[in-house]
Formats: sequence, C-alpha cells, structure tokens
Amino acid sequence: MNTVAERTDTIAQRAHALNWQDIDAELNQYGCARLPALLTAQECDALIARYPCDEIYRSRVVMARHGFGQGEYKYFSYPLPEIIGALRKAFYPHLAPLANRWNEAMGIEARYPSAHEQFIARCRTAGQLRPTPLILKYQTGDYNCLHQDLYGEHVFPIQMAILLSDPGRDFSGGEFVMTEQRPRMQSRAEVVPLRKGDAVVFAVNERPVQGTRGFYRVKMRHGVSRLRSGNRYAVGVIFHDAL
Repeated sequence: MNTVAERTDTIAQRAHALNWQDIDAELNQYGCARLPALLTAQECDALIARYPCDEIYRSRVVMARHGFGQGEYKYFSYPLPEIIGALRKAFYPHLAPLANRWNEAMGIEARYPSAHEQFIARCRTAGQLRPTPLILKYQTGDYNCLHQDLYGEHVFPIQMAILLSDPGRDFSGGEFVMTEQRPRMQSRAEVVPLRKGDAVVFAVNERPVQGTRGFYRVKMRHGVSRLRSGNRYAVGVIFHDAL
C-alpha cells in the first residue's frame, strides 16, 4: 500500500481505478456504496485546516437555528478548492449513466449529460448559481437530522460524503446513517462505517427498486448520529448547484 508521501495519483485516476460495476450494484441494492481510502490523511488534514478561512466560503449555517440538528457547516464559494472541484468533475461521469438508468426506471424524463460542466450549465440556465459542496463540523452532542439535499429544479440523484476525521481517535459516535422509506412498509435503516478518508456515494432523494410488478420508488434520507465525544469533520460533494 502506498504511503501518503508516495501517493501522487490524481483524483481522476482514483475515480477511474474503482470497480464501478460493484459500486453500481451496491447503489442499486442499498442506495449507497462505500469507497475506502479515497483521500489521503494529508488531504483530509489540509481540508480541515482551511475550515477557519472564511474567504473560501459563501455562507455558514448553524444547524440548531433551522431545526436541522446540532453542529454547523459552510458552503464553499466559487472557485472551489482544487480537490473539491476535481472530485465533482471526476466522479460525475461515472455516476451519470446510473442516474440516467434510475430516471428511466422511475419514469422521470430528465437525462444527465456525460460531462459535469454541461450539467452545471443546465443548472445556471435555471438560476441555480450557488455552489453546494460543503464542509461540516460536529462537536460532542452534535448530530444531523435525516434530510435530503434538494436545492432547485435540477437535482443530480447521487451525491458523496467524505469523512475527514479519524473515528476512535478524533471522535466517537457520529455514524453516517441512511433511511429508505418503502411504500406501505416500515422504513429501513443503513449505517455506513467510515474511516478517515473513506467516502460514501448515496441516493439524494428517490431511487428505483425492482418489485413483482416492475419498479417502484423509495424515498431516501441521510444524516449523522449523535457525536458522543470529540470533533468530526466531513465534506459533502453535491453535483447540482442551488438557487
């Protein structure tokens, strides 16, 4: 395994090297897929170190003020930090084919272009001009309520979260949680165990599930359980922009 100092591959190379057949299968079956060791420890620490640099963010949200939970997050401004922009650009083309298959299965007309720049141009035409990638900070007792990141007419149905802190050393608790609300059935919960630098790609809103009479839609929500101790940082990479 490469050390941090030896790992010089680009984000695009890391994305290309992943087993997308397995990732698609997990997204189809569970609505989420874990990507181990996507970022190096050095890259995670560099993002955390920039949290106080207000000039690179467009806004700060204190969750308790809006009933979102406890903790805070900041939305990055354009131009995005290089690594955040690279994640958007590199992962979107791998996810767009699955997003199109999902929409086809659910009877949704929208289709996604092959390049992220083309999709962002579509967002801009609709007035969705504000960047949505964000960094989140949790302290002891903080949590994030189950929610969906919907910011306008154009929504890309898959997004990514990357854990920047080290569970067991930097914090305890604070698990990434998803729920799946199935028609006329009880909701199903999924907890995704993440280590520092791990990512999870997951459904934003709805995804199709094969039933006996064809596909039906299930509603997805995600959040973070209560932090029992320490500090937890994470990055959210959302592929659509906001009104």
